[in-house]
Amino acid sequence: MLLNYAYIILGFAVLIWGADRFIQGASGIARSMGVSPLLVGLIIVGFGTSAPEIIVSLNASLEGNPAIAIGNALGSNIANIGLVLGATALVMPLAMQSSTLSREFPLLLAVSLAALALMMDGELSQLDGIILLSGLIFVLTWLFFLSKRGNQDDPIQIEYETEFNEVVPFRISGFWFIVGLGLLLAGSQLLVENAVAVADHYGVSKLVIGLTIIAIGTSLPELAASVISALKKEPDIAIGNIIGSNMYNLLAVMAVPALVAPGTFDSGVLERDFPVMIGLTIAMFVMGFGISGRGRINRLEGFALLLAFCGYQYILYGTLKNIVA
Repeated sequence: MLLNYAYIILGFAVLIWGADRFIQGASGIARSMGVSPLLVGLIIVGFGTSAPEIIVSLNASLEGNPAIAIGNALGSNIANIGLVLGATALVMPLAMQSSTLSREFPLLLAVSLAALALMMDGELSQLDGIILLSGLIFVLTWLFFLSKRGNQDDPIQIEYETEFNEVVPFRISGFWFIVGLGLLLAGSQLLVENAVAVADHYGVSKLVIGLTIIAIGTSLPELAASVISALKKEPDIAIGNIIGSNMYNLLAVMAVPALVAPGTFDSGVLERDFPVMIGLTIAMFVMGFGISGRGRINRLEGFALLLAFCGYQYILYGTLKNIVA
């Protein structure tokens, strides 16, 4: 088992570094082709930070473990808000001023409720997967037109222009894109194989493994990106990364098990995990729109989000207690 744990840690390390290289390569290719910094930030970076979840879910589904993929999608969204946003606000309070983000918040909530409606029958079918992918295409198209109509004075546009002002040669960006993709594939293989081995050894639900160990690990790129953005005084990017990643997790990551390995899933998904995810999404929505302080997620609110995340992990601890014992 010690070797399995070592491989899980190695898998996370490869995934995190691979995601960073993948985003660097993809954003560099886009900028070299004349794509605007706002479009790079809204679509490519957001999608790139969800790349670990997408690859891990694909790998897990192909190996006949769709519960890991479902747990990864929901658990990553919970971790993104509770852990990533909470910890980032503790490091540096986040003032949301972007009109672009004010349009994305309601869309994320709508996507969350739509995903819940599709799964209320206790089954994730191929039709559900097609609907989710159709939703992804709609969101990407909407973000594309949103970036075209972007306000030059919008803080997030200014932040992205500062972040992606350098144009890297295509050959260098292409190299890092390929390297990053290869590392994502290798890291996900290591992670899934050994996480399944641990789950089987201790008799732990693969859903819970996806909700905890894998979800937290695949959310580390978002944590790093958000904290760095906050420290660089780019709060709208920090919040935008989380909103974008959560939408991609529901529409792209959740579509993978639906299309590759459709079927029923654990009732805990609807009774426990979806309510927590939607509750945290609403909390972020309220904080972001400033009902408690005009669009500012302060340290107290960040602590509350982090406390909620820890409480959720405690609920899941009952399933994982055999590992601890």
